[in-house]
Amino acid sequence: MQTQPDHGSEAQIARCLRLLESILGPDLLGVYLYGSAIVGGLQPYSDLDLFVVSNRPTTPEEKARLAASLPTISGNYFARVSEIASAGTDQVSSPRALELLIVVKSEVNPWHYPPAFDFQYGDWLRQEFEGGNIEPWPAKVMPDLALLVTQVLLASKTLLGPAPEQLLAPVPYHDFMIASVKELDSLAADLASDTRNVLLTFARIWSTVVTDAIRSKPDVAAWALDRLPAAYQPVMQRARAICIGEAPEHWSDIDALVQPCTDFMLSKIREQIALLESADHTHKSIKLAE
Repeated sequence: MQTQPDHGSEAQIARCLRLLESILGPDLLGVYLYGSAIVGGLQPYSDLDLFVVSNRPTTPEEKARLAASLPTISGNYFARVSEIASAGTDQVSSPRALELLIVVKSEVNPWHYPPAFDFQYGDWLRQEFEGGNIEPWPAKVMPDLALLVTQVLLASKTLLGPAPEQLLAPVPYHDFMIASVKELDSLAADLASDTRNVLLTFARIWSTVVTDAIRSKPDVAAWALDRLPAAYQPVMQRARAICIGEAPEHWSDIDALVQPCTDFMLSKIREQIALLESADHTHKSIKLAE
C-alpha cells in the first residue's frame, strides 16, 4: 500500500519549518523533503525525512530548543508500529516519525570525505532528548551524508530556499560507494531487533553497488527477489509485504532463514565492492532507477 503525504504529515512539516525559521532565521538556507515521500511513496512505517542546510552551526541553546520541540512534532515510531500491529494499516492514526538532519553548508560544500553534520533528530534518539541530552551522538562525522546528499540532489522537494544543487556539491562516486558499505557490520548486528529494516537496507546496498542506482525499499525487495536463491526468497517476500502494509510484522515461522539470507546478501555486496576497487570510476555516477 503506497501513500502520499497526508494532511497530518503536511502539518508536521509546516511545524518543523516554523521551528527552524524561528531558530536559524536568515541563516536557514534550505530545507528539503526526500526519501520515501519522494521516491516510491510513503509506506505505512515510513518516516518523514527532512534535510536542512544552515549557514552556521547551531548554538547549545538552539540545540536545546530543537531537542525540546522536535519530539512534540514527531510521531513516536514504536507507537505507530504498535498501532499498525493492533489496528492494521487502514486504521492507523498515529503521526509519522521525523528524521531531521542539519548540516552547515561549509561542511559539505566544497565536498570532502568524511563529512560532518551539525544536528540530528530521529525517533531512536527521543529518550535521550527527553532526558536532556542535546547531543546524543558519539561523533559528528557521518559517512552516511554521502548517501543523503546524493539522494537530496537526485530526488527531493524544496520546502524552503533554492534548488539543492545551488547549496550542495555532488558526491564523488567512490565516496558514495565507500559510505554505502561503511556500516555493514553494525547494521548486521541489528538484525534481530530490527529485522525488516536491516533486510531491506542490505537489499538496497546490494542493488546500488551492482546497478549504480537508488531504489525505494519495495523496489529493492523486488530486485533482490529476482537474485536470491529460492530458499531465501520467503524472507525478502515477507520484508516487502510488511513494508507495504500487506502483512503484520512477524518472523518466527521463517526465523531460521533470516540470518542465512542476510549472509548471502552480505557476500554479494562484498564481492561487488572487491570488483569496484580495481575498476575505473572516472565516468561513473549514481542515478535513480528507472
